[in-house]
Formats: sequence, structure tokens, C-alpha cells
Amino acid sequence: MDRVGTRRGLSLTVTFYSVVSVLTSLAQGFYSFATFRFLLGAGESGNWPAATKAVSEWFPKRERGLATAFFDSGSSVGGVIASWLIYYIYFRWGWRPAFVIPGTLGFLWLLIWRWLYHPPESHPRISEAELQMIAADKADKEDAQLMSMRDTLDWGVLLSLPQTWGAILAKGLTDPVWFFVTDWFPIYLVTKGIELKTGLVAIWLPFLAADLGNFFGGWVSGVLIKRGWPLAKARKAVIIFGGIGVTMLMPTVLTTNLFLIALLFGMATFSYAAFSTMANVLPSDLFRSESVATVSGMSGTAAGLGTIVAFKLIGYFSDARSTMAGHSFDPIIIVAGLVPFVAMILVVLLVRNSEATRRGLVRPV
Repeated sequence: MDRVGTRRGLSLTVTFYSVVSVLTSLAQGFYSFATFRFLLGAGESGNWPAATKAVSEWFPKRERGLATAFFDSGSSVGGVIASWLIYYIYFRWGWRPAFVIPGTLGFLWLLIWRWLYHPPESHPRISEAELQMIAADKADKEDAQLMSMRDTLDWGVLLSLPQTWGAILAKGLTDPVWFFVTDWFPIYLVTKGIELKTGLVAIWLPFLAADLGNFFGGWVSGVLIKRGWPLAKARKAVIIFGGIGVTMLMPTVLTTNLFLIALLFGMATFSYAAFSTMANVLPSDLFRSESVATVSGMSGTAAGLGTIVAFKLIGYFSDARSTMAGHSFDPIIIVAGLVPFVAMILVVLLVRNSEATRRGLVRPV
């Protein structure tokens, strides 16, 4: 995305994984199906770096948090809609159309994207006032040192910066907790002795709470910036709220009450989503547009690797404690509540003005 640009880069990746989605209908067995799924993930991975880069191109810092909340929560809303749509297609026409039809929707989105999205400097429908506002935010006096650095920073340089590691750890230590909730929450309810039919309504609560948390985090940080808070202080305030809030997962080990478990999970996912919005916006806060997608991609890689490791460990420990009935997940839940808290501490320490800021490698915050 940093090399070829947001508009072209996202056009290429969406075309690629839409084709892959359609071709998945041709799978004949496990290995061919797994290959198509791998290629789908490889193409889809460009979405978040591109979205983060688009936000950095179009929105001033006081609006980036809310803009990020829109695309971050959009994935959750899309997941809810897709689950109903895919089930309907599957039961009516079979599994192959369930891959073909979503794949064709990607091409429809692509037409809209190519029509609507252009960089501000070349957008045919932008007003002069809007262009001046965006240009002023990009070229304010705080960025004066960075104006001559037009190229993407090398990976080695980026990985030597504490701010890069702050962005990486913000995603790498929180996203696995979210995927734990999305994939294991129903199983956790079963281990508590709660039937899935009984807990079906409660299963939706954490997802609804997460959507609200996205907008809360983006809105609050924007309000604080408008009130004169420094950028880093406004972002860290939401991150601290999120890191503390996710610890609400831990008290669920003490109860088997469905309503209370759902409420605590909802509070935790609300807090996680506020943290997640800040984690997604950090690359655009800290780096020039030429490096934003690169750092966002690094943080996404960390999140993916962290989730793989977490799921292997969750499966191992839940199996090892399967005889303990309602308490088989207790250590897992406690760790899930503590890891984002640790991430919060690390991000607060790493995301700051430093020697890299004075050298012009990172934006002042």
C-alpha cells in the first residue's frame, strides 16, 4: 500500500481475494480448500493497512479516531450480516454458491471504490477549503522535520523505533483476546453448564458492545483533542480505559449466571474495541503517509501470529482441564483479561516523543 498507493493497492487486493473466493467453489478436498483459504487470507490482509492509510490521507488528527471506528466496527457489522446471508445461501443452494456470491460482491464494492476514492490532491469533487484543511494538518509546524522524508522507511529502521513496537504490541496483545471471544465464548458458556439454546441471545451482546466501544473510543479521543489535549495524551486515555476494562473478563470465573457473564463479557469487549480503535489509529498518528500502511501491516502480522499461538494454547489447556467442568477455562480467562492490561502499560511507555521524534523519523505526539 505504501509503495503503490491506497487506491491502486486496495483495488488489487480486493480483486485478488474476490477471485479467490469465487474459485473456492471449485475445491475438491481438504488440501485444495485449505489452499484457497490461505490465498483468501493473504489477499484480505491488505484491508486494514489500506484503511488506516486512507484515514491518514483524508482526516485530520482530531477526526482520525472516529473515522477508524467506522471501518473497524464495519467488520463486526459485516460479520453479523454475512452470517445470516451465508446461512441462507448455504441452505438454499449449497456451499459452493456460498463462496461465489460473496466473491461477486467484492467486484461490486470495487466499482464503487474506484469511482469514489482518490487521494485528496487529485480528488475531482473536493472543495478548495477541504483540501487546504487537510494540507494544513499534514504540514503543520510539528511535521516540519518530516517534510523532506518522502520515502517509506526501511523495515530495519522502523523496527528499531519504540513507537513502532508500541503500535505492534497494541494489536499483537489485544486482537488474540477478541478472537478468543468470537470463537470460544459459546464453548465457554457450555463449560459453565449453560445450554447454547439458552445462551443464544447472550452470545450477541459482546459483539454489540464491541461496535459501541469502537465509536466510543474514536469519539472520546476526538473530543479530548478538540479540548486541547495533546494527541498522545488523548489516545492513551482511551487505551488506559480499554486496558483496565478488559479485566472484566476475570470475574466471570466466579459465576455461572448467564446474565452476569454476558454483561461482564460485554463490558470487556466494549473496552477492547475502544482500545482497538486507538491501536488501529496509532500508525497514522505516529508516521507519515509513506510508512503508515507498513507499520499497520506489521501490527496485523503480530496480531495474526499472536492469535495462532493463543489458540494452540487455549486448545491445549482447555483439553488438559476438561475434567474440571465449569472451571476448565479459568486460567485462560484470567490470562485473557490480563494480557491487554500488560499491552496498555507497554503502549503508554513506548508511544512517546523520543530521539526518533527529534530525528524526524516519527511524528511528534
